[in-house]
Amino acid sequence: MANYQFISTQPEETKDFAKRLAGLLKEGDVIALEGDLGAGKTTFTKGLAEGLGITRNVNSPTFTIIKEYQGRLPLYHMDVYRVEDAFEDLGFEEYFEGNGVTVVEWAHLIEAQLPQELLLLQLYLDDNGARRVVVEPKGKRYEELCEEIF
Repeated sequence: MANYQFISTQPEETKDFAKRLAGLLKEGDVIALEGDLGAGKTTFTKGLAEGLGITRNVNSPTFTIIKEYQGRLPLYHMDVYRVEDAFEDLGFEEYFEGNGVTVVEWAHLIEAQLPQELLLLQLYLDDNGARRVVVEPKGKRYEELCEEIF
């Protein structure tokens, strides 16, 4: 499977990419976010929300684990950084198989519970302050999505 990447030199570029991606998303799509602190995971999610027509302010659900937003499709925004037991049944699969789009920050912490097919974004903060976003499709649906957006 091919990886794709782009460099974002300002938050608006990250948000614009996410908005374009949002226009292609369907029910049940899952996006896993990994990367450095401050690299733009929440900025990406804000852009995704805008692209889904969500007008509420989106922020990291650090202390609640999951926040839900209503738009063209529901957005389920998870931050699993504080999940203490990676195998604890918190009902994640209900979201992954639901009628919305799920974004999981720090997804590696619940890797065993993630669907096999998803879109993985790894965000890195480069020395010059730019963000490098590596996009890895896992599964045919996400390969086609990447071919269309890139």
